[in-house]
Amino acid sequence: MSDPAGQPERRDYSANAKLALTVPAECGGMRLDQTLVCLLPQHSRSRLQGWIREGCVDIAATPVTEPRHKLWGGEKIGVAVAPDERSEASAPEDIPLDIVHEDDTLLILDKPAGLVVHPGSGNWSGTLLNALLYHAPQLATVPRAGIVHRLDKDTSGLMVVAKTPEAQTDLVRQLQARSVKRHYQALLRGEVERGGTVDAPVGRHPTQRTKMAVVKTGRIARTHYRVVERFIGCTLVECALETGRTHQIRVHMTSIGHPLVGDPVYGGGASRVPKGPDFPRQALHARRLGLVHPASGKAMLWKSALPDDMAGLVETLRSETFEARALAEENEWDEDPEGGPEIIYAYGDGTDDFDAEDECDQ
Repeated sequence: MSDPAGQPERRDYSANAKLALTVPAECGGMRLDQTLVCLLPQHSRSRLQGWIREGCVDIAATPVTEPRHKLWGGEKIGVAVAPDERSEASAPEDIPLDIVHEDDTLLILDKPAGLVVHPGSGNWSGTLLNALLYHAPQLATVPRAGIVHRLDKDTSGLMVVAKTPEAQTDLVRQLQARSVKRHYQALLRGEVERGGTVDAPVGRHPTQRTKMAVVKTGRIARTHYRVVERFIGCTLVECALETGRTHQIRVHMTSIGHPLVGDPVYGGGASRVPKGPDFPRQALHARRLGLVHPASGKAMLWKSALPDDMAGLVETLRSETFEARALAEENEWDEDPEGGPEIIYAYGDGTDDFDAEDECDQ
């Protein structure tokens, strides 16, 4: 980061623990970052370079911000150890969870949109993992706090978490065997005529490394979809995943010309609802989750209703579609053919089919 003058941002590390080091004679002629790697092998070179650039390393009490700074040997170096965000990634946090089912073996939750699943760059806290460790501290003994599959930050819906290493292994095997049933509802741009299957490999985008794409070198990916309801300009579909690649539904639906409403990454500028304000996230919800219980061996299925934001959007589209179709039908009846309508009376043998007296007798 830089300040308005274009200079590197200087952070205040005065309250952090400070290490006092002396440059060994054998390090004479080496760079500052290289020397610190030798003296502090528990820290990565990139981390040490970051500390130098951020102003938490000094030589003879004078800050040095250039990692390539040459040393002669014998210098006194001070290092104000910056807190490592990664060290807090597994800290329990009191974050509310919508628990659908829980027993000694597994936990099923309904993840809200906006909640990151795993800690990572820019999100070292406030994640589902942090919430799980607070809710069930024993998950600290299970890899990744028992998480066996992910949902994107802005995708809502059902997830399964293993509460024991044995259950986690079993669920991972079920995922690999493609026996876990995961059904999503997605609102797509455009009017999808019929359901189908997208069988196209998904991999890293060749030029935009933060995106996925359909590429020949990608991993096998298969998505089945069916039409649930059509609206004017949008279609609600249900997608069943046969594989679970990163962003699979979003990439596959975009590849057939129907990006998800609200998708900021794959929408290509056409992800908003035809009328009304932008939807603030991809309209995607993990609606059904089916699996075999790792302990009992019983087949189990859970369902989740659409969250309020997506349900409200669908209801709005439904109302707009109904009104538009009603207006179209009304306009058809209001048309006045040239010369007026032609009225034809057909009476069979030329007499009334029934008279008032006959009608009363029946």
